[in-house]
Amino acid sequence: MRLFLGLWLLAATLLADAHIFVYHRFGDTRYPSTDTSIEVLKKQFDHFRKNGYEVIPLSRLADALKRGESIPDNWVVLTIDDSYRSFYENGLPLFRAYGYPFTLFVYTGAAEKGYGDYMDWKQIEEAMRYGEIGFHSHTHPHMVSKSDAYLEKDFRTGMALIRKRLGIRPRYFAYPYGEYDDRVKRLAEGFGFDLICNQNVGAVGRASDPHDLDRIALTGDPSLKEKLKIRYLPARWIEPRGWPEGGVVERVRVRTDETARKGWLYLTGYGWRRVTLEGGELDTRLDLKLKKRRSRLILKLEKDRISTKILVKP
Repeated sequence: MRLFLGLWLLAATLLADAHIFVYHRFGDTRYPSTDTSIEVLKKQFDHFRKNGYEVIPLSRLADALKRGESIPDNWVVLTIDDSYRSFYENGLPLFRAYGYPFTLFVYTGAAEKGYGDYMDWKQIEEAMRYGEIGFHSHTHPHMVSKSDAYLEKDFRTGMALIRKRLGIRPRYFAYPYGEYDDRVKRLAEGFGFDLICNQNVGAVGRASDPHDLDRIALTGDPSLKEKLKIRYLPARWIEPRGWPEGGVVERVRVRTDETARKGWLYLTGYGWRRVTLEGGELDTRLDLKLKKRRSRLILKLEKDRISTKILVKP
């Protein structure tokens, strides 16, 4: 009986995953595709509270990953991209009321130039009293389309402004539009961030790459229960590595540590298809032309284990 219990606890630990969620605007009906109403936000916060979820700061997750600790299944991290003014005016009061920490990824160029739809430095400094600050670029570019020199200048300028205006060096970075490839990832890693966040569907496990953490968007009114079911799938995407020649995905190869023989593969614009794995590896031909300049391949195995690969046209 003790052996069985020990094995069950080990399995539960290995399957335990945290979830990072990302928001953009709050209570701003002008932009429904990036907005979360305050009514929906309150409903989500109540769900976390009533169902035993612990909303933790991103720094706590960073420390656990660094030490190789198991990740509790009830951990939730809340992040906000772009530093829109609607977060300060509409969202922040609810975060404060619930005592929920957050990480605000700041678009430094908007704050520095005083763009009206964004938080200014004084508001960002006030938000620091209740949450953490991350970097979200200086010019908010489509990074895959920019040169190394452009991106290096963007990072240096934005991070220098955060140090000048807020007196801190940001530990975390999130890609604008969630767009990146291997080149952009390597360049971002060179600036010494503890964590780098994408915007792919997936969860975070103890084996997650700290410089490639999945975040799930909670704009609109999605099914939070379904999002919280998603589990981390350790996987290495062998092919395609980036935007394919001619925009055609000819072959998909993914290697996992799983024993599942059946799964599902999703491609933006084409939906899901049933696939077969052998020895933990998916190797299938698609020969499909990508319909969007930003497309995602998603491999899903049983128990909602998911790994995502983003493909962005340069």
